[in-house]
Amino acid sequence: MEQLTPEVVSELAKAIAVAGKAIGAGLAMGIGAIGPGVGEGNVGAHAMDAIARQPELTNVITTRMILADAIAETTGIYSLVIAFLILFAL
Repeated sequence: MEQLTPEVVSELAKAIAVAGKAIGAGLAMGIGAIGPGVGEGNVGAHAMDAIARQPELTNVITTRMILADAIAETTGIYSLVIAFLILFAL
């Protein structure tokens, strides 16, 4: 069995830090993608319901749906930025 010299301990610590970064970035993206997914699904469902009720307002509803989807997606983009910061800046 290999002795735990300071060099070996240092390499193990670096490997654990890299693994922690990967897990942290994955969790940031995984959990951070839940909200936008649910939000965009709700927006799309309600937009389709509104279009079914008032087909003459399709253009207005679609425009507002796209705007609402963009706003909902910002939290997903923030999650991506945080994941990149965890991986490359820390």
